[in-house]
Amino acid sequence: MKKIILLCYFFAFIPASAQQILPEVERARVVDEILADRFDNLLPKLMDRTGIDMWIVISREYNEDPVLRTMLPSTWLNARRRTILLFYRNTKNNTLEKLAVARYDVGKNIKSAWDKEKEPDQWKRLMQLIEARDPDKIGLNFSEDFNIADGLDKTDYEGFMRHLPKKFQDRVVSAEPLAVRWIETRTEREMVIYDQLVSITHDIIAEAFSEKVITPGITTTTEVEWWMRQKVTDLGLETWFHPTVDVQRAKNELVGHLYSFSGRPDDTVILPGDLVHCDFGITYLRLNTDCQELAYVLKPGEKEAPTFLREGLKAGNQVQDYLTQNMVKGRTGNEILQKALEAAKASGLRPSIYTHPLGLYGHSAGTTIGMWDAQDGVLSADGESYPLNPNTVYAIELNTTITVPEWKRDIRIMLEEAGFFGEDGFRYVNGRQTELLLIPRVRSHQEK
Repeated sequence: MKKIILLCYFFAFIPASAQQILPEVERARVVDEILADRFDNLLPKLMDRTGIDMWIVISREYNEDPVLRTMLPSTWLNARRRTILLFYRNTKNNTLEKLAVARYDVGKNIKSAWDKEKEPDQWKRLMQLIEARDPDKIGLNFSEDFNIADGLDKTDYEGFMRHLPKKFQDRVVSAEPLAVRWIETRTEREMVIYDQLVSITHDIIAEAFSEKVITPGITTTTEVEWWMRQKVTDLGLETWFHPTVDVQRAKNELVGHLYSFSGRPDDTVILPGDLVHCDFGITYLRLNTDCQELAYVLKPGEKEAPTFLREGLKAGNQVQDYLTQNMVKGRTGNEILQKALEAAKASGLRPSIYTHPLGLYGHSAGTTIGMWDAQDGVLSADGESYPLNPNTVYAIELNTTITVPEWKRDIRIMLEEAGFFGEDGFRYVNGRQTELLLIPRVRSHQEK
């Protein structure tokens, strides 16, 4: 009876969408089904497009390549010993071999191709597999510009090259284009799930920015941060970064950018009249969210936020529109950044754009559209030359500065929402904030 009462208490205080959160056994099933679909239907296409017919991913336990981590089955939390995955694409036969030079099958998708009793040397067995298939290009995960595609460590690289026959050595190439496309590309089913992830994220923020959590004059920003962190844990989820909550108000000065942590006081008491901001994301079913939203703390007698704040939010939405309208297939991140900033500035706005890929990692691999300290463009391949590809997700992260005469200062309207770029163009994964959340009264803020 006591257990039933505790369960009823738990479900009474979680947001409606949180009841979609699956138990661990069901999460495992979904993760493995999605992974099988990615291996069987996505990977062959990516290997054909990048011209890499053999992809070898090598990792040792607790020092996993970031790409390999996304390929492990749900019951493998880490690699085992040295795990070597070999993918071979034969276009003539339209086949994809998925092999593991390891003592075990790697889940149901990747079959073990090493019998240690027959061939004790793992490297020699790998070379036998390569010799038998005679690939044109052997992709390894090393990259100067994409950290997630640079997971092959020095020891394993040297071991591989030392054992690789000379006739194959000039066929070794960086698997960067394949690794980045694998990381950044979302499948149809993943996007169905992504909508649920962002909905859960929005619900947690809405609860955090409400009278259930914030009592003006008492509650601090740090307390709200830890409430959000605890909420994620209580729901059986994870977060890929610690939440941040900060305020802007009439009597404090505009410090550096949001990420200038040294200039932002901790444990600020939230007061009536504050503009409250959060940066928050969750991890669920191997996908990540990243969201920044704003709330206003009503003063006695107020029923809505001041006009200048409501207009400020509209200005932030305008910057979002200038950015997303310029997200065109094939454009580089720097090209998109330049066009979006020019358009926003021409309309009288003071924008700053720092949008990053989002997906299997929070700061993921793909097209980078500015950084908060690089508004002239990103001086690496992800900004300079890597094109915007369809079926990818981004944290539409930016701000615009507005002057508030009533507060005798400038403030920043900082926003971030998950957006999907597909063959038909851009859409928000689960809407965006177009109205300020109100404390104590909460209004609907999602633009569907």
